[in-house]
Amino acid sequence: MDAKDLPAPAKTPPVHRSGDIWLSEIWRYPVKSMAGEQLPTADLGAEGIPGDRLLQVRDARGQTITSRSRPRLLLHHATLGPDGEPRVDQRPWTSKEVQDDVARAGGPGARLVRSEGLDRFDVLPLLVGTDGAIDGLGYDRRRFRPNLLLAGVSGFAERRWKNHDLFIGEAIIRLVDLRQRCIMTTFDPDTAEQDTQVLLRIHRELDGLLALNAKVIRPGRISVGDRAAIRPASPPPAP
Repeated sequence: MDAKDLPAPAKTPPVHRSGDIWLSEIWRYPVKSMAGEQLPTADLGAEGIPGDRLLQVRDARGQTITSRSRPRLLLHHATLGPDGEPRVDQRPWTSKEVQDDVARAGGPGARLVRSEGLDRFDVLPLLVGTDGAIDGLGYDRRRFRPNLLLAGVSGFAERRWKNHDLFIGEAIIRLVDLRQRCIMTTFDPDTAEQDTQVLLRIHRELDGLLALNAKVIRPGRISVGDRAAIRPASPPPAP
């Protein structure tokens, strides 16, 4: 769908009025399953946040390794350097020191591999979380690895936002459906210690669903502090 086919934000009454909610955090994870970095602004495109999940950890057979089975990967911090290349714990990702750390955390033969296709994302390029739902559970938001965190959201309002559009900054983001959560949420982002009650609560209280899978409908710049509005998704234009 082209941007010209989308309605102007003011034409449809918002589910949440502009000013009620805002963008409080932007997160990028240059290496899948490692800790990420917070950004003040991002230019969203078809692949979400530029530089997100550029690298994966793979084993000697070429299979992707994640923190679901190797939680100590979470203890390494990935960023993008000034040259646009990923860095791990402030070192170039191609350095021997990083390669050795990845093998220790990921197991013998584990290595970093660049992967720039859309299949590098678990579901869709963006995961949108809300402060109301995360605060309702009472856990560190980093366990849930959102790309975008919205503040000012009442309770579990996100559960009514399937197939809605998020208008924020210059961008329009389609909130497709709720994310089915996995064992990765049970690992403490600072220690990698496991608390299985986290996932048990998500399943018991929320049917296993938390935060929203999302994709970019209209590219554009977003910034922390931007006001946001949620509206029912626009139907496709008539043929």
